[in-house]
This record gives sequence, structure tokens and C-alpha cells, in this order.
Amino acid sequence: MTIFDAPYAPLEEAARAALLAAAPPPRPESMPLALDLARAAREGGGPLAVEEILRGWPLSTREGLALMALAEALLRVPDDATADALIAEKLSEGAWDKHAEGWASAASGWALAVGSRLVGPGETPGGVLGPMVRRLGVPAVRNAARRAVRLMGGQFVLGETIEDALGRSAKGARYSYDMLGEGARTAADARKYLGAYHAACEAIGRAAQGSLPGRPGLSVKLSAIHPRYEAVSRDRVFSELLPDLIGLAQAARAHDLNLTLDAEEADRLELSLEVFDRLLTEPSLAGWEGLGLAVQAYQKRAGAVVAWLADRAAATRRRLMVRLVKGAYWDAEVKRAQERGLEDFPVWTRKAATDLAWLTQAAALLDVAKQGRIFPQFATHNAGSVAEALALAEARGVGVQKFEFQRLHGMGGALYAQLAKARPDVALRIYAPVGVHEDLLAYLVRRLLENGANGGFVAAVADEELPLERLLRHPGVPLAEGPPRHPRVKRPGALFATRPNSRGVEFGDRRALAGLLAERDSAPPLPAATLVTPQDAVARAQAAFPAWNATPVAARAAILRRTADLLEQRRGSFIAAIQDEGFRTLDDALSEMREAVDFCRYYAEEAERVAAPTALPGPVGESNLLTLSGRGVVLCISPWNFPLAIFLGQVAAALVAGNAVVAKPAPQTPRIGALAARALAEAGLPEGVLVVVPGGPAEGAALVAHPAIAGIAFTGSTATARAINRALAAKDGPIVPLIAETGGLNAMVVDATALPEQVTDDVLTSAFRSAGQRCSALRLLCVQEDAADRMLEMIAGAAAELRMGDPRDPATHLGPLIDAEAKARILSWLDKLPPGAREVFRHPAPEPGNFLAPRIVDLRRPEDLTQEVFGPVLHVVRWRGSALEALLRSLAGTGYGLTLGVQSRRAGFAAQVARAVPAGNVYVNRNMVGAVVGSQPFGGQGLSGTGPKAGGPHYLPRFMTERVVSVNTAAAGGDAALLAEGE
Repeated sequence: MTIFDAPYAPLEEAARAALLAAAPPPRPESMPLALDLARAAREGGGPLAVEEILRGWPLSTREGLALMALAEALLRVPDDATADALIAEKLSEGAWDKHAEGWASAASGWALAVGSRLVGPGETPGGVLGPMVRRLGVPAVRNAARRAVRLMGGQFVLGETIEDALGRSAKGARYSYDMLGEGARTAADARKYLGAYHAACEAIGRAAQGSLPGRPGLSVKLSAIHPRYEAVSRDRVFSELLPDLIGLAQAARAHDLNLTLDAEEADRLELSLEVFDRLLTEPSLAGWEGLGLAVQAYQKRAGAVVAWLADRAAATRRRLMVRLVKGAYWDAEVKRAQERGLEDFPVWTRKAATDLAWLTQAAALLDVAKQGRIFPQFATHNAGSVAEALALAEARGVGVQKFEFQRLHGMGGALYAQLAKARPDVALRIYAPVGVHEDLLAYLVRRLLENGANGGFVAAVADEELPLERLLRHPGVPLAEGPPRHPRVKRPGALFATRPNSRGVEFGDRRALAGLLAERDSAPPLPAATLVTPQDAVARAQAAFPAWNATPVAARAAILRRTADLLEQRRGSFIAAIQDEGFRTLDDALSEMREAVDFCRYYAEEAERVAAPTALPGPVGESNLLTLSGRGVVLCISPWNFPLAIFLGQVAAALVAGNAVVAKPAPQTPRIGALAARALAEAGLPEGVLVVVPGGPAEGAALVAHPAIAGIAFTGSTATARAINRALAAKDGPIVPLIAETGGLNAMVVDATALPEQVTDDVLTSAFRSAGQRCSALRLLCVQEDAADRMLEMIAGAAAELRMGDPRDPATHLGPLIDAEAKARILSWLDKLPPGAREVFRHPAPEPGNFLAPRIVDLRRPEDLTQEVFGPVLHVVRWRGSALEALLRSLAGTGYGLTLGVQSRRAGFAAQVARAVPAGNVYVNRNMVGAVVGSQPFGGQGLSGTGPKAGGPHYLPRFMTERVVSVNTAAAGGDAALLAEGE
């Protein structure tokens, strides 16, 4: 087996230079054909072609976005009341009478053009339908809307079954059928999709005529036939998915069909190529020339993939079918790289670079096609790309029988109809999605987004004011003339502009993961923490405070920045410590190390902003200067569940504010705190300014009671926070501030418009990541009854696929609980569940030692969850649409207010939930954990904490005292500065 190896995210400047050097020059002879094709595309392809939809409702308008949101969600909503609310909200967001009257009249009677009358002009999203709808009847409008969405969906999906699709297929046309296998979350989903692929293969095979490459084909998403198709689950992929895939390939070979592995996200590329290579060397598939792969031109590794395919085709002496696409996940790839703090993006940030890369790889594929080793399939709806590819083929002497073009069903029809007139000898294959409408609309929306982007040809060709000659410029021209990267897409490292983003690792990058593991495995043993008594610790900190408080804030901030750099330089040691002492998985340990880095840099920057002296207004002859300084000795008490990030976050904030600090880490994780303190000392922190006191409740109580403590930052249980508060209230002397961040009964409210797959992903992350041992973790899932069965079945099935085991293994999703006491507390709760509650799911893994398998517990009502269950236990309640307000009152009545999740395609619903339920952090249509420093300041209210929020702009001043000095500058007889001004 030949391993694919290429830099995952090379710097765009260097990659752009290499692309410009390697790209084929423009072919002037292609322009006449390009103009003909572009004119045809501009004239349109029918009222429901994507060109017409985007012409009528561009995605840059409210109407376009509302239409997209309605199409994505409406058909999966099972109950009429929620459907009506969704329709009302989306129609209220647009001025439909100003757009695309032709499409509206064709949309099965759905009068979008009078939408402004369907929903009253003053109504808010989620409001009731207007008077006209009440006259027509709400059911009539609802049914018309559903028919319209189905009609639109039908333009992009050839059939709801493979038999329907074969019946609708144009005679004599080539097709590649896609069974719309979106990523499987459960083993049952994977089996269902695999069965659909096999059934399709048999049906297509029976109907197929001709010979390869002209016979029809089938496209398969590997993530659809395995629920954990991810780099870290490689062993499972090869032991479970590969046999199934070989069986499917054998079926395709038996019918002499084309089977193409569809392109997926960049982090799966190396895994997909490894799987593909196994198929290449599978003896039972020898001699079959229908095996294919999709290559994404927007990936910077596309050239390396094409070269690898050429080498493998030659080595295995077979012809491969290669579909060259531009790519459909661009925005998701950009976001993922930014979140992970990668060096750069795996994809091009400029559309011109993608277009040029497509032409460059088209030329490379044609060179191999000439040798008979690759059959290129050029997938594009861009008139310039089509014409240039044909010119490249002619210049290389590659006959049209050696390649084909591809378009998506429902897109590019007018363009390719014109091509058929001009070049009837050129083959075209139609990529045809097959599936029920409820499952296809997420796919439809992705296609609309991909083709409707402002920089794309499909959207731009609809702009009648844009000259076609400019639109059809060779992409090398704007790429060379413009900036090397998109000016508004921030590099991952520059995400926060004024401070560096912490560096992360993409686990789908084999090289990067191996490097991280090597650093971790070579880390020295974690030394023991030095024992210090509370009295000695406070005395040392008291002695160090005056000099440290007098140190300029810039010098204090510089120490934090050097500490951040040291953490990144020694990330292996810190990750090893978090895993060895805190039992965190590799991804958890990495994200925690990054959070600690972000805390140091953020508080350094904030201190320089906050602590700068501020001149305040006053009358002539007076100056008023506000300054801030440290309070004295601050006690920082941190928990075991974030033994580095919370420890260092508290300590860094207190230090940079000018305080000396006594830090008491949790008794389960004292050595991590000591390791962090050593990094601060190495970065220049003077002796005595930070003293770490290992120990348990007795040491903590002694420190809280010490009269010299001038402030306390605490993260832990609500009960302990109350005890600290009472102890402080009982002390004589100065009133001491307490910053407490405690737990919560964190809920997520899900309505029927939410996408089940997204809900499943976010619930698994929120409830079970870190084995549920996060303050922010999801404890109570509230699902609308109409959609609950399907969603909960998917969540349970997906949870069953999580792997429990050694947290040092990258394939592990859940490690053990922190200790036996934590496990005993949870088991006690499970043994004495409230009346009517029952355990409806338990992960099948064994539970040796401190391991606890994930559970799902069904509750009758929210009030039954009476305590924070700090582990992998998800509680579920169902709610009826008519009882939403009662549910929200129950959630608000708990008294907690840490995190809150909302999953809905209705902005009005999300706003309603957020208003009604107190929470420090509200997360809409995403998971509820992993708050980012500076972006999502973290902290709760009520029983969940005092505030201010950690990692936010109001945190540092709480560690400081304010002082105003007022000077009578006219005391000597006048205001000299004013008198010197003149007139």
C-alpha cells in the first residue's frame, strides 16, 4: 500500500505562487465557446433551475436566506402548529412581491409574491399569519408551502426511489446516481444506507446498457455507511467499513458499473485515500475499470491527490475514473481550521484560486488520460471552465472519448444544452440525487450555498450588468492581480487580530497527529507538588505583593505572554500531565492546553487596556485621574475537571491585575497546578508572587479563613461556594470579593424544525464529551414530542458508537471518571431515580474501575432533575407545543443559570427560549461546551455563579481596586495650561 502524504494546510502565499507557476496558460481559442455557453446560462434553464432561483432570490438578500431556511426545514416538521410558525416567520422576513414572479407562479400555487399580505408588516418572526391567510385558511397556505418546497426539491432530485429515478432518466444520457446518504450517526443508519446502495446497484445494473465508461454509475459517501468515519477511528473503519465497501464494489463490478467514492471533508482525505487504495489492491476487483474517486480542486492538496492517483493507476495497471469537482464545504473548512488553530487553511480562500486549481488538475488528468490510466470526469457549471477544459484536451491531443463532463441534476441545464448543440461529440453525465424529500433538503441547501456564493459563476452569470467577457476571464488573471488570500477571511492564527490564536492540531493530518503523540510520549514524568502550609503560603505572598503591585502592567503582561509561549513549546508535557492526572482524552487535553494559552494572552492584553490610567472630566483648574491596582493576596481555588485551564485562567487574571496569589488546585490534580506555576516562574514571575498549596478541604478552609486574603476566585460546586460565602461573611475586617463559577442543570430545548443529525452531534458533544465532567455539560434535553422518537433513537444509536477506553489512545471518546467517589455519587442517583423516571439507554461497554458508560434517563418532567449529575448521564423530557411556556417556567425555576442550548430553525423560537430561561451562556444550533476565551466569556448567574464571566472584558477589574486622585491645578493662582492656550 502506498501512503498518501502531502502538507495538510500549506501557507497560501507559497501555495498560490506554486499554483500560478504550474497552471496552464489561457487558451484564447476557448473564448467563443465560453461566450456561447455563458449567454445560454444567462438566458436561463426554466423557472425552477437554480440559476432562476438565484436570480430571483439571491442568497445575499433576506428573501434568499428565508427561502433557503424554509426549504431546509419545512418538510421534516411533523406537526402543523410548528410548520405554521416556521412558514409565518420565514415569509415575514422578505418582500416577495419584488422578486422572481415567474418562479412564484410556477411553485404549485404558493403565492410567495403576495407574502407581504400573508404576514402582516408589523409582525415579528414567529407571529401569526395575517388577515389574508385567515380568510384563505391556514391549512391552505401550509399545504401550498409544502407543495412548493417539494416542487423545488424535485428539480434537484431525480426520484424518491431508484426505480423512480431510472424511470425519469433521459434515454441515452449518462447518469451517476447518488442515494443521498448523508453521514450516518448510528449503525442502523449505516445499514440502511448500505442496503439502499446495494438495491440501487442491482436496479441500475439491470437497466444499464453499453460499456464502461459510458455505463451508469453510483456515488457513495463513506460517512454514510459507517457511523464513525473519522481519522481517529481508523481501525474500526478498516475492520467494519472496508468489508462492506468491498462487497458493494463487487456488486458494482458484477454489473460493470462505475462506483465513485464521493469527496468528503478535508480531515477525512487521508483516510479516504487509504480506503481507496485497499480497493485498488483487492484481488476480487482486479480487471474492473469502474472504480472512481472525486477530487476537490479547492483543496490545496488536489495536485498531490491527482499525482498519487496517476501513480497508483500505473502501479496497479488499471484505468480509474476521476471526478474533478470544485468543492462543497468551503465555509465549513474555513471555520474548522480557525477553530482548530491550524497554521493555514486546507482550502483556497479565493474563488479564483479554486477555479485555476481546477483547470490545473484538469490538465494533469488529461495528461494521464492520454496514457489510458485515468478517465477524467469534469464536473462544473462554469462556462469558462468547460471551454478551457475542451481547449486543453485538444491542445494535448486527447480525444473526447477519453473524458466527459458532469453536471448536477437541476443545475447547468441551459449551459450544457448549448454545449450539446455546439459540440454533440462531447459526453455529459448527470449527477442525480435519489431519495425522499425529507432527507434531501439539507443536500439541496448545500448545493444552493455552493452555487449561490457571490464569487461563483452560477450566481454571477445572473447579474445582467456584469459583462460576460469579464466574468469569463481566465482565473489566473484575477488571482495574479489580487491579494494572495481572501482579505476578509482571517487566518487561523490571526483570528483574534490583536493576539495570536492558540495553536492546535488536526487529527485528520497524519503527520501532525504523529508529532503530537511523539511530544506527549517523550514528556518527562510529572513531578510531585511541593507541600506548603496555608500560613506560610500567605506570608510569602504578602511579602511579595508590594513589589509586584508596583511592577508596570506591561511587564506583568509580558510574563503572561512568555508563559503562553512556553506552554505551546512544551505542549507534550502539559498534555501528558492532563491525561496522566486528569484522565482526559487526547482531544480534551489539547483543547484544555489551548484554552490555558488563550487565557494568558487574553488577560495580558486586557490588563494593558484596563489598567491604563484614565483621565476623568472636571472643571477648569482640576485634574482627575483614575488608576487601578492589585487588592493584595488573592486566593484561587480551581477544580479537577480543568486542572490546567481554570487553574491558570484564575491565576493569570489575578497576577496581571497586580495581586500576589495563593493557588489551591483540586486534591485530585495538584501536580498539574505545580507544573503551570513552574512555567510562570520560568517566564519571569518573581519568587513568592505565586504560591501553590496542595491539599484538600482542610487546607482550603484555612486559606479562606485567613485574615490576609483580599479576594477569592473559586470554581466548583454550588455547595462549596455557599460555604466559602458564609465563611467570608463571618470574618471581621475588609469585605472580601468572591468570584464564584459553579455548576448548573444545563438544558437544551429542541423543537421539531431542528435537524436531527445536527441535534445528535451537538447532544453527544455536550452530554458525553469529557465523560460529562464539565460544568457546562448538557444535563437535561427537552425535545418537542412530535419529533422526539426519531431524534432520541438517533441520539441513543450514536451514543452506542462512542468508544470507551484508555484516554491516551486517540481513538477513545470517553475515559474514566476522576475517582471512585464520583462514580459512586452517580450510581447512587441512578439507583434512586424519581418516580416514573427510567433508564432508556445504557452504553454496552463494561465499567471496570472508575469507568461509567453513558446513559439516557427518561424523566416525566423537568422538576425531577433535582441535582447536578456530574457525569455521562443525559436526562430527557418531552414537551408538547402547547406547553412550551410551562416548560420554560420550569427551567427558569431551577435557580441555576449556567448554559442553555436551543436547537431550532426558527429564530423567534430561539429568542423566546433565551428570554425566558436565565443562563450565562446561550448556544443556538451548536453544542454547549468549549467556550472560547474572548469570544464566549464563561460564567453563570443565580445558583451557577456570581460573575463576572471568565475570559471576558469585565473579569479583570474585579481583581483590582480603584483610586481617583483629584488635583487642584489652579492652587498656585490659576490654570497655567488653560491660560497658555490663547484664543
